[in-house]
Amino acid sequence: MIHGVYTAALGAALLAATPSALYRRVSRGVPLRLPQRLGYGPRRTGRPCGWIHAVSVGESIAAVPIVDGLRRLAPDVPLVMTTVTETGARVVGDRFGRSVEHRFFPLDLPGAARRAIEAINPAFVVCMETELWPNVLHALARRDVPVMIANGRVSDRSYPRYHAVRRFLRPVLADVRVFAMQSRVDADRIVALGAAPERVFVTGNVKHEASADGGGELADSWRARLGLDAAGPIWIAGSTHRGEEAIVLAAHERACASSPGLRLILAPRHPERVAEVVELIRAHGLPAVRRTELPAAKAADSVVVVDTVGELAAIYAVADVVFVGGTLVPVGGHNMLEPALRGKPVLFGPHTTNFRESAELLVAGEGARIVHDADELTTALTRWLDDADLRATTGAAARAAAASRHGAVRETLDLIERFLLKATAA
Repeated sequence: MIHGVYTAALGAALLAATPSALYRRVSRGVPLRLPQRLGYGPRRTGRPCGWIHAVSVGESIAAVPIVDGLRRLAPDVPLVMTTVTETGARVVGDRFGRSVEHRFFPLDLPGAARRAIEAINPAFVVCMETELWPNVLHALARRDVPVMIANGRVSDRSYPRYHAVRRFLRPVLADVRVFAMQSRVDADRIVALGAAPERVFVTGNVKHEASADGGGELADSWRARLGLDAAGPIWIAGSTHRGEEAIVLAAHERACASSPGLRLILAPRHPERVAEVVELIRAHGLPAVRRTELPAAKAADSVVVVDTVGELAAIYAVADVVFVGGTLVPVGGHNMLEPALRGKPVLFGPHTTNFRESAELLVAGEGARIVHDADELTTALTRWLDDADLRATTGAAARAAAASRHGAVRETLDLIERFLLKATAA
């Protein structure tokens, strides 16, 4: 009954969304991937695989240490990773090549779910963050395929909505074998929504353990690729949203007065906004160059606009100061641990509900500051740019704070071994 009502509502929503999807296909060339979305795909033969699901870019990057750990724990088990977005698919291809097969996640319709599961033939499933697809989970449970929610969280925004439908949600959660949640708050919330307490564990945030290898060599490499002067100061505004770029540009223009030669690298969260951001930069009277035009194009004093996917975490290596977006507008923020792990002092706005624990960790460890507008952003930026010793101390504090929470990957892999690998071997 519950699944029937959900499927009918989802079907109506998909019909309503069809014109928009067709428009994006025609106007922007965004592929529909309809066969895979409907569960059709080449049928895997041989040994059942490990299926890792990551919605988009952030989840795909967070899954990297989990995938590496699975290779060590079960080297003979083939791996398939699904994503919902094209950008997520590109990250999977760039990070794993042919060692991990990529497919697109099916629409959560009973037939599509059944066909996709039959084609993939999973031994177990790891869903990054709190991905709850009732028909897919139900079909997996009917095949006795164990499912894990890894790096799970229940945000302030989603919890009231989930709580309103908790009666419906309880049987959906029953189809999940184990929940590895980021924090005690997340764990308490998933239990309140109906998850069995004995299946819920607090492992921490695997994004605390993103790789920060390379050091000075990585910074030198990226300076060369971006055509940047080896000596000039650089700051990065990463994962920005509409409404934040204007604030960043205003702060940049003011900061240039006290830091001659200051360069800005601006990375919009959504690549489809790059043209819009380039026009905004030029409207401010500043030259702009896209990352994909470098190093062939001359960067000169241009603002570098990152128009690629999956490179930002590495590009942070060149920065003296980093601002993380999605925080000056009510989006909820993005991963501020990536620059922190590279030893960069971090700035972000007050809207950090999606990364509350990370934000509190960095601020308490004196590795980050909260800013509320262009004036505060300018003040904090110029203070760090003008004081190399303070900048270095703050960057070291940011790295230490982020590194202090290591262990999430190990605990997550322990749960995978206990609840998924041993269950499938039994």
